[in-house]
Amino acid sequence: MNLEPIDPETALELYLAEKETEAAKATIDSHRSRLGFFLRWCDERGIENLNELTGRRLHEFRLWRRNVGELSKAGEKTQMDTVRVFVRWLESIDAVEQDLHLKVRSPNVTADENTREVMLDADDAKPMLEYYSRYEYASLPHVTVSLLWHTMMRLGAARALDVEDYDPEDQCLELRHRPETGTPIKNKKHGERLVALSGELCLLLDDWLRDRRPDVTDSYDREPLLATAQGRVAKTTIRKYCYQCTRPCVYGDGCPHDRNPDDCDANEPDNASQCPSSVSPHAFRRGSITHYLNSDVPETAVSDRANVSKEVLDQHYDQRSKRDKMQQRRKYLNNI
Repeated sequence: MNLEPIDPETALELYLAEKETEAAKATIDSHRSRLGFFLRWCDERGIENLNELTGRRLHEFRLWRRNVGELSKAGEKTQMDTVRVFVRWLESIDAVEQDLHLKVRSPNVTADENTREVMLDADDAKPMLEYYSRYEYASLPHVTVSLLWHTMMRLGAARALDVEDYDPEDQCLELRHRPETGTPIKNKKHGERLVALSGELCLLLDDWLRDRRPDVTDSYDREPLLATAQGRVAKTTIRKYCYQCTRPCVYGDGCPHDRNPDDCDANEPDNASQCPSSVSPHAFRRGSITHYLNSDVPETAVSDRANVSKEVLDQHYDQRSKRDKMQQRRKYLNNI
């Protein structure tokens, strides 16, 4: 087979352009980020034509990537699996030898190794929400963290909400996939759903919309539910609020890490993630899912509300111990 020469940068752009027709923007961004390391490796090795790739060179990349930054076993698998997909696409355009993707090795990862266990515990969420309800009621940080905790929704879904998606009469939110106007959601059309809200959360949203929300639209003339004076809230801002709000020194009685808040780096607004106790938006989702399950909400209801399959729910989100699950099943057995 005659290979057609192509440089790494051109190949990546062509690959991503094709992926855009079948994958969400978040997926495209992830592939661009991971394969950015591959481009860097090619540059350091002087590889200007991907025709030169071999199984041995791909193994050299794997060893190099393992030593660039800290990679968990699961992280290394994700990296190499993405490279394998890229190499298989290169085969389709005659850029590398056929079946080269079969030589891309990645580690075997057990279910436990592939599960991230960081979550916001309900015992921490409760005092945090009580603090913001008392001292920063209906502020954007308060509305954001309350929404994430009570609905179990993903960061992208929360950001995608418009004012019109909130129905105060039926007490629900409608999640919609709108990539053409800048707000795609996970699972696209399959991620669209109605999410029921509690009366307390509706009251908070009503007060936010009436008294605190800036009267703004985004660049597509839509009215975002979570808004700043500049328009729709950015993903980085949502992450920042989650890290800031979950620092115990903010809502608790002090620092559990024996730090002095006056000279703690994490006390700076942009450094909140450096607090060992602060958590990301996904930890809100995982903690909320576990809280609902611990509260005897049926798994099917949690699965539908959180838009996650039963299998993924069990592996990645349900943090109950085997004994906790047994005790909950016993409650039902006692009634038979």
